[in-house]
Amino acid sequence: MSTTTTLPQSPTSTAGGPAPEKRRAPAGEGRIGLRANLRHIGALVRRNALQIKQDPESMFDAVFTPIIFILLFVYVFGGAIAGKGNNDAYVNYVTPGLMAMMGMNIAMAVGVGINDDIKKGVMDRFRTMPIARSSVLVAKIVVEIGRMLVATAILLGMGFLLGMEIHTSFLHLCAAVGLSMVFGASLMWIFILLGLSLKTAQAVQGMAMLVLMPLQFGSSIFAPPTSMPGWLKTFTDYNPLSNLADAARNLVNGGPVAHSVWMTLGWALAITVITAPVAVAKFRNKT
Repeated sequence: MSTTTTLPQSPTSTAGGPAPEKRRAPAGEGRIGLRANLRHIGALVRRNALQIKQDPESMFDAVFTPIIFILLFVYVFGGAIAGKGNNDAYVNYVTPGLMAMMGMNIAMAVGVGINDDIKKGVMDRFRTMPIARSSVLVAKIVVEIGRMLVATAILLGMGFLLGMEIHTSFLHLCAAVGLSMVFGASLMWIFILLGLSLKTAQAVQGMAMLVLMPLQFGSSIFAPPTSMPGWLKTFTDYNPLSNLADAARNLVNGGPVAHSVWMTLGWALAITVITAPVAVAKFRNKT
């Protein structure tokens, strides 16, 4: 009795030809779980932190900018704004407001760094890795928040040396710092988008200054808006930096905070929801 061996046949398509091979998804394009994503973010944060360790000059803006600004505004403009002999009162006014300014300056550096990494081909290496594209951007933001904390700590240290006092409590001060971090992180998505959209780091810096200057000086960071003309006062009232400066100031010095805090959190949420998905999509296409 003979046996018949059936050989496996190659799959055919409905048209009779060979079936197309099943394509594998490129590395990094599959679904990545939360735990793996967090692990990737942690590794990238460590990489970015090591870059700062190898290049300490990259911390110069975070270290020296708060010192220069607080000395400049207290001793050069403080007398004109608050009146001669009222520097101590002006320190308590301007220092919490400068926390908002520090966030914007640090956020600008994120866009410049992203643009520089693209030019150096660093992002091309990330493209070959099985990681979520968003993890690269989130890691950048985490490291920049750390730099922002350093800048804020130096700013507050200088403020205390110049006579700043906390009229509420240390927890209120921590809340002001935390609020500044949240809003600063949301601004980073805007500058990341600029870094991905513009061709050079110089263009990113130029565009960032066009955004920074009106927002910073058209706010209540440096002076009360009561003396401003009506049209500028209206702009200042709706300026998110004014909300943040007022919230931080009242948390430190005492005063109503609910409206300013909720407005600041609302602005931070709106900016993040709008710009973060666009930035991630732009980064995915860019790389």
